Amino acid sequence: MAKTGFLPKEKIKEFLDGLSKDAVVHVPVQEGEVVSFKPYGADTEICLTRPANTSPKSVIYPQCDRLLSFEMTKDPDDPKKVSITLSDKRDYPKAVIFGCRPCDAKGFDIFDRVFVETDTADPYYSEHREKTTIVSLACETPFAACFCVAVGGGPADKTGSDVLMTPVQGGYFLEAITEKGEKTLAVGGVQDGASQEGAAKKVQAEAAGKVKNPFPADATEKVNDELFDTDEFWQQVAGKCISCGACTYLCPTCYCFNITDEHGMNSGERIRTWDACMFNHFTLEASGHNPRPVKSRRLRQRVGHKFNYYPKKYDGVIACCGCGRCIRHCPVSVDISEIAGYLKDPKQDPKQWTAKNTKA
Repeated sequence: MAKTGFLPKEKIKEFLDGLSKDAVVHVPVQEGEVVSFKPYGADTEICLTRPANTSPKSVIYPQCDRLLSFEMTKDPDDPKKVSITLSDKRDYPKAVIFGCRPCDAKGFDIFDRVFVETDTADPYYSEHREKTTIVSLACETPFAACFCVAVGGGPADKTGSDVLMTPVQGGYFLEAITEKGEKTLAVGGVQDGASQEGAAKKVQAEAAGKVKNPFPADATEKVNDELFDTDEFWQQVAGKCISCGACTYLCPTCYCFNITDEHGMNSGERIRTWDACMFNHFTLEASGHNPRPVKSRRLRQRVGHKFNYYPKKYDGVIACCGCGRCIRHCPVSVDISEIAGYLKDPKQDPKQWTAKNTKA
């Protein structure tokens, strides 16, 4: 039986202070109209009333991450000989992500299959992941553009979390999902939660019933391959896209990256930075050729990775958590759930798209 607890609202500071003793705690903080994750401090005011504008993926998958440093030393007796010393020292601190949403936590489950559950596990991501504890907050009500239930999630989904918090009268019901989560419940401020479990389950059930599924009622699990391969379809749905890439940076499940060497005269660092398939230069080759020269091809890649390629590789798992950020914050309101709905609609006829002569 899972270990549970109850965290009164007035005990949140005590709880976070306890977590902060041996870890960097990242909490949602509102600044103006934007909520984002910031390191917790004594005077930090956290915001748990609305989901963050940005996902907390940068805690485990930094936007800019040093992979190694290098130093080149010339042989004083033979300047043509150069020795290179490499160092990939990783001294990542323990971390806690507190108050993210279940869709955010599920995003790390998508990452894990690529960076951890493989024969060539990524040591940098793996260490960040191992040292991070995720305390997610179940949603009481859906927010604009949320569609988590359509992609196998829900407002109280436990996937990827170590602890799931559910709002109840006077505080939060806590449920440990992993061993790390059980240790977290031993921190100061947490009380016995047995009496709150029933109320929490009621909140979770009511919230699940409020989330709308934007996909057709008879939607198929897989996309329509014929429609997916129809250029005219992508030309139409990508017509208003401006290729800004905001969707990929805000997305909890996007992990495209670039690697560069930044160095001076004799030393430097190898850096991994976020990149995006929506950018024109992402697939630009040294020869000048670009296999995805137009935005319709790039949007096809973004949607296809989440709803076609990833599911085919990982037993039907969709690489989208349905958080709706890419819809809410897109400057021209491109709706990925609408596009995926077209692709999964068994009534869609690819011929209707090929009959249109639109351009990207």
